[in-house]
Amino acid sequence: MEHRVQASGIMDEGASPRKTKEQTKSWHFGKHFAVALTGAAAAGLFWLSRMEWDAEMRTWRAFGDAAFILLVVVMAIGPLARLWPRRLGYLVNWRRAFGIWFAIFALVHGFLVWDGWARWSIRGFLGYQDLPVVGLSDPVLVDPGFGLANMIGLIALFLGLVLFAISSDKAMRFLGSSTWKHLQNYAYVIFYLVALHASYFLFLHYELSLRNLVFQRGVPDPNWFRFWFLALIGSVLILQSAATLKIFFQRKRRGA
Repeated sequence: MEHRVQASGIMDEGASPRKTKEQTKSWHFGKHFAVALTGAAAAGLFWLSRMEWDAEMRTWRAFGDAAFILLVVVMAIGPLARLWPRRLGYLVNWRRAFGIWFAIFALVHGFLVWDGWARWSIRGFLGYQDLPVVGLSDPVLVDPGFGLANMIGLIALFLGLVLFAISSDKAMRFLGSSTWKHLQNYAYVIFYLVALHASYFLFLHYELSLRNLVFQRGVPDPNWFRFWFLALIGSVLILQSAATLKIFFQRKRRGA
């Protein structure tokens, strides 16, 4: 999810083509290894911070939260590079790796939810449950918000996988620069969809409600991450607004 990574700073001047190619591959591998390790460390910390939860739930939530952290980095890199191009412009070279690993962690999160929570059931994924105890033979929609939040997450995952599939120089050459950049702008759509998806589970799903009193064994303590989540969302919005204002005033000065 980034503009094309430039080769400057990777290749030594006068290096042989073979050595240059090897250096480039080594650099790309190093970036992906570092980002994958960052995501794994984040997932591990999230997992360890919720030992009171069921292990299965801790795992899918840990991958989801780690994916969100990677996405925040993706969305912050562009504004940071525009605000301080001399000091932080190099961060653009990391954006693609963070975007790719966001998609991978989000895919794992989605699969774990489908396998562990929905149990491979579309109706379960949408919030339906079997209630034979009340004499109903068909599944009953007991949690509409759950299904809506899952659909929002599924759309975000689909868009993320599309950007994952075109996150290469080869794809950019095939699609053309303008089309490729247009598609990459869907990263903003993904960010806001993920924010909506996560907001439901952080602030609504586990709150004291008739649904939770009936179908849950009590109401769990509030998720410690939810206000950090808001802070990260706010930070990205502030950075994006500041970068937009900087570009606006630069163009106004040039046109004056």
